[in-house]
Amino acid sequence: MNNIEEAAKLIANAKCLCVFTGAGVSKESGIPTFRGSEDSVYEQYDQSMLELNTYIHRTEEAWPVVNKVFYKFFKEAQPNKAHTTLAKWEKDGMVKAVITQNIDSLHQAAGSKHVIEFHGGKGHFVCLKCGKKYPTASLKLTNEVPRCDCGGKLKPGFIFFGEGIPEDAYTESFDLAGKCDVMLVIGTTGEVQPAAYLPHVAKQHGAKIIEVNPQHSAYTGRITDIYLEMGAVEAMTKINEEIQKLK
Repeated sequence: MNNIEEAAKLIANAKCLCVFTGAGVSKESGIPTFRGSEDSVYEQYDQSMLELNTYIHRTEEAWPVVNKVFYKFFKEAQPNKAHTTLAKWEKDGMVKAVITQNIDSLHQAAGSKHVIEFHGGKGHFVCLKCGKKYPTASLKLTNEVPRCDCGGKLKPGFIFFGEGIPEDAYTESFDLAGKCDVMLVIGTTGEVQPAAYLPHVAKQHGAKIIEVNPQHSAYTGRITDIYLEMGAVEAMTKINEEIQKLK
């Protein structure tokens, strides 16, 4: 039995399959990863522009970068076959939840219903002055800093570096990690804490870890049980084909 077949069997027989995704799952939708490659966000842009302190105190400088990377870029992106396969698995009752570090909303666009955005999402903005929230769809985003009715500056609903994890997402994610019997990890380097600890929690509670990554991560050779050294679309396509054979 090869790794694809073994992964398919584990997934098909899982009682509680939890999926943990990083930027690598969206790379084939045209969204660059944050780390691990020459075209990563860190290589292309000043990472300080993505820090909370910078956004608060140098908003006019940071906002055009944030707008370009997370709104203009993401607006054109469409879910790929990895996203749609996960959505199908959820519909078929195979996936308990998708925990994602991504803020691109591509899992939801593909049809996944139970998506936990560990780092928040781009679907809303919040006023730094009064706390009022605005749906992103209600705003016309330009290179001018978006403003609240009260005059305060609006900040995207995803978290910046130096900002705390949303409490509900944190609690539910770690609860699921402790309950799942299989965790499918796709496209993450395993470097960003505290999210990176989720597969470790799953492993400690007896779960099997299946990792999909074209490059080794902090999990490979340490906690990973089955390593698929390939991109997300290729891996998910092959696993899904094997699962169909098992039915």
